[in-house]
Amino acid sequence: MRVEGRGTRAEGSKDEDGSLSTMDPRPSTLTIQGYASLWGVADLNGDVVAKGAFADSLMRTGAGGVGMLHQHESRAVVGVWDEMVEDDRGLFVRGRIADWSAEARYARALSRAGALDGLSIGFRAARARRDGRLRVLSGVELWEVSLVTFPG
Repeated sequence: MRVEGRGTRAEGSKDEDGSLSTMDPRPSTLTIQGYASLWGVADLNGDVVAKGAFADSLMRTGAGGVGMLHQHESRAVVGVWDEMVEDDRGLFVRGRIADWSAEARYARALSRAGALDGLSIGFRAARARRDGRLRVLSGVELWEVSLVTFPG
């Protein structure tokens, strides 16, 4: 499985190319990791996340307070995030897709097959400024990180 968020594709593990990979040998869960957001990269909506934008939100909620959804569907909670870290490249995430529902098993199967290979964030802008057509986000209230087919 290859997954990375905010409009880019991922690869392997936490490499230079910013990747999301599967790593869990247990059949009931699937461990994934990768970048949910990359610093300074504009998404399809013209949003650019500045380094450190998630710090306040993660301090309040931790990884466990951020939902893992399938395709941004609030009814489709498919797993849990175990780790979220802001590093030099972006927001690195690690979590487990569960088997507790048909939707979770479906997302897990798609991920294993490589058909679901993107990450996308659901958030509220806490602090932002305009830079031409771009909106530069310096503070983000992170609600969820979704496994998606087409990252934004």
